[in-house]
Amino acid sequence: MTDETPTIQEARTWRNDGWTAQVVKNEDDDGWAVAMTKDGQAEPALVGPWTMGRDKKNPKPLDVNAFNTLVKTASEFVRRSEQQLHAALHQSIAVTVGTARITVYLDIVPDEENPSAMLSAKNEGDALLAEVRVAPSFKLNRSSAVAWAEAGFKAV
Repeated sequence: MTDETPTIQEARTWRNDGWTAQVVKNEDDDGWAVAMTKDGQAEPALVGPWTMGRDKKNPKPLDVNAFNTLVKTASEFVRRSEQQLHAALHQSIAVTVGTARITVYLDIVPDEENPSAMLSAKNEGDALLAEVRVAPSFKLNRSSAVAWAEAGFKAV
């Protein structure tokens, strides 16, 4: 979708500000759900329950306030998910080995066919001490960081 994506403001579909809200029948029960999809994405970023209308059969129609709240909620959900993914893929831990304070980093590159990871160490002055390729499943924790440094930063 582009900047020219038309705005839609219908009872069960709203599109604006890079988001589409679609009220759909909840497959798990007799209720309704709303799916929030970011423009250009194939899957919804967020799906949640939607309020029944006054007739207790049909969904409450979308309106500007509901849509704005849904956009805010979905945007926050996406932002938190991105932060969690970044934290999982880029880890670091500071340890003391002997008298030296070093920071060990694990940077994982997810790839369906060839995932990889790099383990690196820097001193307090941010100078690179070592860098080695490790399995993407490598677990970085205080023990593994200290063990790697005490072994002279040899390949793991």
